[in-house]
Amino acid sequence: MTEGRQPVGTSTEGEDYATRIPALSEGARRPLSVGLVILPQFTLLPFAGFIDELRLAADEGDRSRQAGCRWTVMTPGGAPVAASCGTEVRPDGPFVDPSDFDYVAVFGGLIHEGLPVDAEQDAFLQRAAARRVPLIGVCTGVFTLMRLGLMAGRRCCVSWYHYWDLVRTFPDVSPVADQLYVIDGDRITCAGGTGAIDLAAWLVERHLGRASAQKAIQILIADQARPADAPQPHAVFGTKVSDPRLRRALSLMEQSVAQPWPVDKLAAAVGLSRRQLERLFRVELGVAPSQCQRSLRLHQGHWLLTHTDRPVTDIAYECGFADGSHFARQLKAMFGATPQAVRQMALARGAAG
Repeated sequence: MTEGRQPVGTSTEGEDYATRIPALSEGARRPLSVGLVILPQFTLLPFAGFIDELRLAADEGDRSRQAGCRWTVMTPGGAPVAASCGTEVRPDGPFVDPSDFDYVAVFGGLIHEGLPVDAEQDAFLQRAAARRVPLIGVCTGVFTLMRLGLMAGRRCCVSWYHYWDLVRTFPDVSPVADQLYVIDGDRITCAGGTGAIDLAAWLVERHLGRASAQKAIQILIADQARPADAPQPHAVFGTKVSDPRLRRALSLMEQSVAQPWPVDKLAAAVGLSRRQLERLFRVELGVAPSQCQRSLRLHQGHWLLTHTDRPVTDIAYECGFADGSHFARQLKAMFGATPQAVRQMALARGAAG
């Protein structure tokens, strides 16, 4: 670590890490160094967004010099790694001393073939934890941190898309799937996607100052960085259920709000008859599959009304309704208010708060 720099990785177990890195005054400078570990079939968007926020904040203009902050991409043996889209990324090299970094971030992606395991990579992450370097799990990178026992007793964030994957793989965990990222001591976890840009902006603000973070955000054609507790743009059906087939059915529903599943096809997709699936829903959730699916679609529509200014008709189509009128009737039946009233109430709460 650079001589004379106060290491920010030192932490007290359970202490709120956010409170130990106060936002700096405008113009303040403190170098930021991040080690980036990319796993096989990692998701390219969060990695690219995260590294671009660092790149744009690190230097004046768009010259991409690693001046105010530095980043190093590492893989086992320094070998190239293919992202989930097939694009191959060449790292800066193999793993180095984790004490060189203020943070080590792990970027995951596809996990349907199992969690990636590599002895060199695992040993590096274990060394980083032992030396109290804060660890960041992005997208399914958190799965690797959990597999190594590095998230014990910590809260973790996961994308709604991988909520049930995480619960199924680590049943003792209660992940957070309704916000962008979670800070718990010297462990930071992020749902991925564009939320990785917001997390990187949070890091930049605390090391380089708000002006640097905001400059980078705006060059990325974004308005401003969202806070950690900003909700993920999807309504998550968070109720825990015991039957894995029902969990799978709920996951499929959540992933296809715009095109609702016919109950017969949903049942077949999870290896059940329609009657068996309906019985599972009623026993564990007290509702029929069609009612549960409608609830998910309406909660998603409610979120879009309160968090975007998109036209009601567009929201209706995105949530699988034939037209705006049908959506409005169903929304009022569930929430007791029309789409316009829901939006006005949200605006009023925002103005008051």
